[in-house]
Amino acid sequence: MKKILLLSLLITAQTTFAQDSINVPSDTRWDMLKYDFVNMFKGVGYSYARPFKWQGKQWAQFGGVVAGTGAVYLLDDDTSRFIRAQQESVPQFIRSYGEIYGSPENNYLITSGVYLTGLITKNEKLRRTGVLLISSATSAGLLQQVLKSAVGRARPIARLGKDTFDPFNSSRNFHSFPSGHALLAFTNAYAIGKQFKSPWAKAGIYTVGAIPGLSRIWDGQHWLSDFVFAIAISVATVESIDRYLDRKYNEKYNNQDKRMSWNLNFGPGTLGVTLNF
Repeated sequence: MKKILLLSLLITAQTTFAQDSINVPSDTRWDMLKYDFVNMFKGVGYSYARPFKWQGKQWAQFGGVVAGTGAVYLLDDDTSRFIRAQQESVPQFIRSYGEIYGSPENNYLITSGVYLTGLITKNEKLRRTGVLLISSATSAGLLQQVLKSAVGRARPIARLGKDTFDPFNSSRNFHSFPSGHALLAFTNAYAIGKQFKSPWAKAGIYTVGAIPGLSRIWDGQHWLSDFVFAIAISVATVESIDRYLDRKYNEKYNNQDKRMSWNLNFGPGTLGVTLNF
């Protein structure tokens, strides 16, 4: 069913995104709601259609993400043990926040609240933010559901090792890659962070958005590479849909280049990820 939905969105994207025929809505909230709902749906389809238009630079970036994830994968056993060993030193409220905020139900409760606030107040910036949040979470979330089933990677808690894969196994113990909590939480954080120019503000928001994904590593539900690849999906999805929405709304967050790069840093006993934004 999920694959059929993805295919339907992709076909819709290929046949309708070439034309921008939607009129700017009137001042009635009903017209705004209809306009925004269409843009949510088309934004999801647009994000799935973009790989068909990638050129050399985009494929090189994708290759970098795959290579980076692969490098982290090689160290998954060691990093998993190290991160899980820190669990007891993490304050309980942070661990609880990570578990609660990253769940799909709570994610959509928050993102829908942002959108409805914008709709009720007729605030275009908030409406646009809500559309970006909901469509990005939907796009990335559907892709994550398909990937985790197709890849079938065993979770650390299953105690089968990082190299165990059993595609299409219905057991949740084989739904590790990529991390859903990391993906949803960071998708929200990255979308919200785009409204700020200050790198310090962005860094703070991204840090808060990374906690749910890290909490799943503490709990033995995911490997570090699951987390890293989920972050990459989040960034790519939000960037893609944000470009689409730029053509649909007068309110734009800022005029900066819409891109973020990341690099892996290795050293004696260390592993780090550097984000440039």
